[in-house]
Amino acid sequence: MKKALAALLLVSPLLASPVFAQTAAPATAPKAANAQQNKMSTCNTQAAGKKGDDRKAFMKECLSSKPAAAKPTQQEKMKTCNAQAGDKKGDDRKAFMKSCLSNKPAA
Repeated sequence: MKKALAALLLVSPLLASPVFAQTAAPATAPKAANAQQNKMSTCNTQAAGKKGDDRKAFMKECLSSKPAAAKPTQQEKMKTCNAQAGDKKGDDRKAFMKSCLSNKPAA
């Protein structure tokens, strides 16, 4: 009886493995497009109607161009707003800085 139980214990993982092999991991969601893919898509759309060497030159220029100027960092905004605040003091300065840093027009 012990030999039969030992044999069953040795064989059972081998019998169960095909079941686990059939239950594959769930399909992963498609990856979000990265920046290069987005750029390629945008350039492709803009190149509509161009053919041959014109299209090739346009795509090369479009894909190699730098993205538009990025938003200024908080530190850069702080420097700019400080310079614009000049001699303002107290509540005037506080109100101006709040407005300037939030990109809202001054009241």
